[in-house]
Amino acid sequence: MATLFVGILASALGMAYLIYGRREAKYVPLAAGVALCICPYFIDSVLWLCVVGGALLAAPFFIDF
Repeated sequence: MATLFVGILASALGMAYLIYGRREAKYVPLAAGVALCICPYFIDSVLWLCVVGGALLAAPFFIDF
């Protein structure tokens, strides 16, 4: 049940990053949004989903081009 909740939350945040990246023409938030939408399909562990999701959520703040 926790995996489902974390997956839905990651996908919702990924969709927000994807929309922001498209509107502002920024590639890092766009790529992070796509990855956040896709990663819950491939990661089964809640811990790893939180680690990867946290890294992808933080990436646009540290990588800027």
